[in-house]
Amino acid sequence: MPERPYIYYDFTLSICSTCLRRVDAKIVFEDEKVYMLKVCPKHGREKVLIATDIEYYKNCRNYAKRSEMPLRFNTATHYGCPYDCGLCADHEQHSCLTVIEVTDRCNLTCPTCYAMSSPHYGRHRTLEEIEQMLNVVVRNEGEPDVIQLSGGEPTVHPQFFEILDIAKTKPIRHLMLNTNGIRIAKDEAFVERLASYMPDFEIYLQFDSFEQEALEKLRGEDLRWVREKAIEHLNKYNLSTTLVVTLQKGVNTHEIGKIIEYALKQRCVRGVTFQPTQQAGRLENYNEATERYTMTEVRSAILEQTDVFNHNDLIPVPCNPDALVMGYALKLGEQVFPLTRMINPDDLLDNSKNTIVYEQDEQLKLHLLNMFSTGNSVDKAKEHLKSIMCCLPEIDAPNLGYDNLFRVIIMNFIDAQNFDVRAIKKSCVHIVNKDMKIIPFETMNLFYRDDKIEYLNQLRNEIPV
Repeated sequence: MPERPYIYYDFTLSICSTCLRRVDAKIVFEDEKVYMLKVCPKHGREKVLIATDIEYYKNCRNYAKRSEMPLRFNTATHYGCPYDCGLCADHEQHSCLTVIEVTDRCNLTCPTCYAMSSPHYGRHRTLEEIEQMLNVVVRNEGEPDVIQLSGGEPTVHPQFFEILDIAKTKPIRHLMLNTNGIRIAKDEAFVERLASYMPDFEIYLQFDSFEQEALEKLRGEDLRWVREKAIEHLNKYNLSTTLVVTLQKGVNTHEIGKIIEYALKQRCVRGVTFQPTQQAGRLENYNEATERYTMTEVRSAILEQTDVFNHNDLIPVPCNPDALVMGYALKLGEQVFPLTRMINPDDLLDNSKNTIVYEQDEQLKLHLLNMFSTGNSVDKAKEHLKSIMCCLPEIDAPNLGYDNLFRVIIMNFIDAQNFDVRAIKKSCVHIVNKDMKIIPFETMNLFYRDDKIEYLNQLRNEIPV
């Protein structure tokens, strides 16, 4: 009998990348890769590469955990995912990180921008609006894990420090500032004032490349001087910083290892987040056929371009394993000890159960025992080490601080091409929109921005309820 050229693995719901209507989708294995096959009655067939590592893709299913709900839901479920966001009662994950866009304005007009920001686009939010947005998150979360002030470019808001002061009055565990770094590079006094908001405050710094050509393609300008000066100022005040890298294949993907190695040498840097380009917003220099980059390709590049981590160290994040990869390491002086390989409760601190053993691991055991407990209790060390399964681990050790942890995260923001309703329902990175709804990041950019709402309503009108 004739055979299909692939192995059928699973079924899900997706959307047509042209009309955004829901369609059935198959997940198949072909030529050592994972593809999504879908058919739209109006726009035909699509074949989308979603992973380049079949074993890793299958292993993601082993990292599922019970869903953590918000304290309340905000919209009813009428039309089905993804047309009810807000959060609806059918959503499976609370807000691990919530983005508050304090302005639409920006001091750049990046060719790659999911929010379409520019110096003249949109407006600044009022302090009243911003406080209302913060309150919406607090009502949903009680004590939000992470709130990220974003935009646009939040540092151009004329009442920027008043916004920070308001945010600091809320019961937020960790506050982040998402910035392109221009003001940080130009104004050391600004950085000194930012440092006064620590602890529990962090800079989420755009850091795409060391190369002029890549920066001009992604950001429209040669921003190398901005990166250099910003890191200089942030290091001076040891202001906790995450480097954020937007990736496009063939543009800056060869620099992944170099960026990690650079980050490890910076006093202020607590980690690197890699975000493959989401096909949404303004994409002036993006070729879907040649520059799309999957989450598993990023993971493979990290393993190939640096010797800091092995394949046991870069694992799915249980709250949304289809969209998040995480690896943690312990920084002690100039030494770096990978941690994530030890989070399996059965294997913690037991190298005999790891497939790859480094000579470092014996030293790491001693460090963990000394730092996580006062009585050299292995159980105590295990208890604290397991907290790194969260994006923001709890650090409770007399000799260990946030400065000693280094994380690498791959954040795969799903778009219309690789849309998978299973991952969307577990999205834990959310945005508060202008209507005070809490929207998953992915669907916000596909359906809920100002220029998308009219079409979303058209799609809703087609659905019987």
